[in-house]
Amino acid sequence: MTKTAERRPAAHAAVPPVPAPPPAGDRRRRRLADQVRAYGFLLGGLLCFALFSWYPAIRAVVIAFQKYTPGSPPEWVGTANFTRVLHDPEFTAAWRNTLTFTLLALLIGFAIPFVLALVLNELRHAKAFFRVVVYLPVMIPPVVSALLWKWFYDPGAGLANETLRLLHLPTSNWSNGTDTALVSLVIVATWANMGGTVLIYLAALQSIPGELYEAAELDGASLLQRVRHVTVPQTRFVILMLMLLQIIATMQVFTEPFVITGGGPENATVTVLYLIYKYAFLYNDFGGACALSVMLLLLLGAFSAVYLRLTRSEGDA
Repeated sequence: MTKTAERRPAAHAAVPPVPAPPPAGDRRRRRLADQVRAYGFLLGGLLCFALFSWYPAIRAVVIAFQKYTPGSPPEWVGTANFTRVLHDPEFTAAWRNTLTFTLLALLIGFAIPFVLALVLNELRHAKAFFRVVVYLPVMIPPVVSALLWKWFYDPGAGLANETLRLLHLPTSNWSNGTDTALVSLVIVATWANMGGTVLIYLAALQSIPGELYEAAELDGASLLQRVRHVTVPQTRFVILMLMLLQIIATMQVFTEPFVITGGGPENATVTVLYLIYKYAFLYNDFGGACALSVMLLLLLGAFSAVYLRLTRSEGDA
């Protein structure tokens, strides 16, 4: 028998039939079951969020229009709480201090993280070590950080004045002086919170194409010119976002004046959030505290709306 005769045509493999798509009703039931399962996993988190975030916020808005004293039924008083709060002499001082604190935080606490990020980005060695050093204050609990700076600012045996004495320089009252207390708190807040901002700036700087810097160097641009014409335009969106977030955060400052100065001296460091605390827990006036909270909520809501608008516009672009 020849080799040609021995060859047999290979049998074609059987092609499995294509399964028919499930009916539309089954697909809808399966999709509904997946959604129910997903929301079941989220249920715990949603309940906690509603119980500890949304319910207190809604309850505070209601109490802002009531005369509320624990142990007695609430009484609807309309806008009387807002009127009383607006005529409180501490109201003007609290808002003035809060806005001044926010402005100083932008002037001091907004530029320093950006400069530190530029310096860290140019380092060739020990980058990881210096990133940890810069971020370390963020890992310290805020109350511990404030207590540390309270000792540092002590006008008698504090480290700040002791250092000035060793250098034969004039000492300062720091947090005990009406002219220096608010600036002292801004320094504390900047030191405690700049680590996260520095890391965000670093991430933005490292995303800038190196070709832009090379082209600027070929054109003879100096370091400051490269920062002005390359770095700032390439990171302007991050700068704007962090500026808005910093405004929202600094207008809620509470820990530093509460722990370090107690709102003093002479109400020089009373902020809106600290005044809310005084109304609620010192004056036992929850209606006034909630009225102040609603005012602060409306202002911060406006900044938050701007932030969401800008982030949405950037995402669409």
